[in-house]
Amino acid sequence: MFNKWKRFLLPLFIISAIGIVFIYKQLGEEKPKVVVVLRGFDLEYWEFIKAGAEKGFEDLGIDGKVVAPKTETVEAQRDLLESVLKENPDVLIVSPIYSADNINSELEKFKKKDIPVLFIYADDNWKYKKAYIGIDNLDLGKKAGILIASQLQPGDKVALLSGKQLLIDGQRIKGVKGSLEAVGIEIATEKKGLPDNNPKVVRAEIESILREHPDIKGVVASSDYIALPVLEVLQEQGIEMPVIGSSGIPEMLELVKEGIVSSTVAQNPYDMGYISVQTALKVKKGERVNPYIDSGVDIITKGNAKERLDFLNSLLQ
Repeated sequence: MFNKWKRFLLPLFIISAIGIVFIYKQLGEEKPKVVVVLRGFDLEYWEFIKAGAEKGFEDLGIDGKVVAPKTETVEAQRDLLESVLKENPDVLIVSPIYSADNINSELEKFKKKDIPVLFIYADDNWKYKKAYIGIDNLDLGKKAGILIASQLQPGDKVALLSGKQLLIDGQRIKGVKGSLEAVGIEIATEKKGLPDNNPKVVRAEIESILREHPDIKGVVASSDYIALPVLEVLQEQGIEMPVIGSSGIPEMLELVKEGIVSSTVAQNPYDMGYISVQTALKVKKGERVNPYIDSGVDIITKGNAKERLDFLNSLLQ
């Protein structure tokens, strides 16, 4: 009797096994395909977004990748988007360089192929985007303004330095101004269009500001990549004054941990990347998503700098 059942069950088992393998193969082929197009990889900040997105791919079973142009130029990003379009991803996540207007023609092609588009880090008014995942830059600026104001007195003067991403940096500086004006702190000078990836230019600018405005009592920068060269110049000249950045990269966090900088504003780029992938999966499934998803801004002091620093450093290993 046993042998009879054995003869019956063996082919049944083989058929079932083949069926299971086929199902898994089919599931593998049906993994959602998501491509994240960033502005570049020349700054650590983008590496943290990449790490968060890749963790999202792993956790959620997504066939995904994170890419960026070799040079941070509009033309290079356009070419990259043309290449990504040929891959027919299920969802595109993109951080426009400077403005979505610069890549509008490429984004329209994704729309025509019914490929949903999400914005990350940099929001814009392109009407077909499904969602923006990032921070409220006006609110970040307000927090940075409050932070430096807490270390100054009414009537003190500060310098404001901002980068080339006009929509983002403009909102941050607008928020800073609102906070400073509310408590009677004056803006001695404002410099725009400084590069995040060229500290020599920033150093030259702050040296000029210190000569022209020797009475300034503090500096607010729209990114840590601008704030850090400022701090170097101040240390070299033996000048002590608060300098507030807004990125939360390891080098700035290290200065806070050591007590050289009392506090700073930090974003959550890892969370930004992870949440963008979660949102992409929801969009692929046809679920409704919030058009604005805030990845959060934190105030970093000596008390919480080490924990944040250790986490970010672990991502770079």
